[in-house]
Amino acid sequence: MAMRAFTCPDCRHLVTFDSTVCLHSQTALGFDWEARDVVALPDGGACGNRELIACNGVAGPGGLCASCALTRTRPADGDAEGIALFADAEGAKRRLLFELLELGLPVDGFREKEGGLAFDLLSSAAGPVTTGHADGVITLDLAEADPAHRERMRTQLDEPYRTVLGHMRHEVAHYYQPILAPEGSAALERCRALLGDDREAYSTAMDRHYEQGAPAGWESHFVSAYATMHPWEDWAETFAHYLHIRDVLQTAVAYGVSVTGPQVLAADAAPLYAFPAAAPDDLRAMLDTWLPLTYALNAINRSLGAQDLYPFVLAPDVIDKLAFIDELVRAA
Repeated sequence: MAMRAFTCPDCRHLVTFDSTVCLHSQTALGFDWEARDVVALPDGGACGNRELIACNGVAGPGGLCASCALTRTRPADGDAEGIALFADAEGAKRRLLFELLELGLPVDGFREKEGGLAFDLLSSAAGPVTTGHADGVITLDLAEADPAHRERMRTQLDEPYRTVLGHMRHEVAHYYQPILAPEGSAALERCRALLGDDREAYSTAMDRHYEQGAPAGWESHFVSAYATMHPWEDWAETFAHYLHIRDVLQTAVAYGVSVTGPQVLAADAAPLYAFPAAAPDDLRAMLDTWLPLTYALNAINRSLGAQDLYPFVLAPDVIDKLAFIDELVRAA
């Protein structure tokens, strides 16, 4: 589910991004956030959450790793169920942070500046929790880390895709919108031209969406039904989708995944082969690799009796929005 491939610094056997120990050499491992690489865990360098949730980060100032330091509120140590869900949510957050840093996006935590990025990871078993973003604070209902709850919600809301990492990518998109397209900028004007005028009252748009649903034919202009609710949500859904694409393509390159196309005669004008390692560094060209890769992944999932791994269709209008976001990310 993520990124580059990593090896043990001692024996060079393959390890995962989340590894705390190499199973071959028994070397204690840590993830060094400054180097963004797996290293031999230095003495006294373990994140303060290593024992609690198996965080493998190398501690920074204050005793927490760079990812855990972004968490402002979490369940109490004595809340066994909440801590188990918290561990899963923190695992998703580490992957999110890695990608943001790999893309070169600014990550300023709430401990560093007012309005900086912060996460409140809260259990709705202890009281009502609304997943969302406000002034740099991302709130997540930890029930989303429970697969049974998440599947019930996905079915109830008729969503094709729902994951903890997906939630985090969506909410962090709200954090980045005023950073990448600030008030008074040309970027914001382009954003409004492509995605709509965000000055429309959000509460009015939300009421309309939940009363009437997505408009007919939304698939031709939006990446998801939820994106139709308000331009802010169109931005968040599209930005999250952009992060999906960039992360999966980086992973495919790291593991040498390629698709030479189905062994059939086909009249498709678009390429049916995917060589991610050779894809040009341009979003529209990258999609020529992305789409054939998803065709193959979906076919494999269906062979296992599972749902499509990538249950989306990217209309030309959506591609225009993705390309715009790609321009802003690269400029940042």
